[in-house]
Amino acid sequence: MQIFGHKWIESKKFKKVFSQDAIKKTSTDDIVILEPLTDSIKLAQYCQKNNIPFAVTISSTKEALFANALHASFVVCQTEDAPMIQAIAQDYLFDTKVIALINDEKEIEKMAQLSIDGVIFHEAISLE
Repeated sequence: MQIFGHKWIESKKFKKVFSQDAIKKTSTDDIVILEPLTDSIKLAQYCQKNNIPFAVTISSTKEALFANALHASFVVCQTEDAPMIQAIAQDYLFDTKVIALINDEKEIEKMAQLSIDGVIFHEAISLE
């Protein structure tokens, strides 16, 4: 399981962006995070074309399927959506990892028991 944003673990930073200029200002170590996919499709295509690792916040299976097709590194979803999306990701052998958005480290164990690829704390996401 990948864990992003916990104080004990050094991890990549996720930068929420809303334009190509903002993407260009991010570090090569950052993961660009886009939301929602319907509003950021051009940015996702830009990231895909330029081999920029990116994540997409999603709330449905359809969005997860599109994010994987666009070669997103991660999909970020609410904990209640994670089991359904993870099942689809496993069935279709996604390269995209499913990351559940959590508030408390108590949620890590629950997500691990559900075989979710990873978790991310809100604090790990910043605006660019």
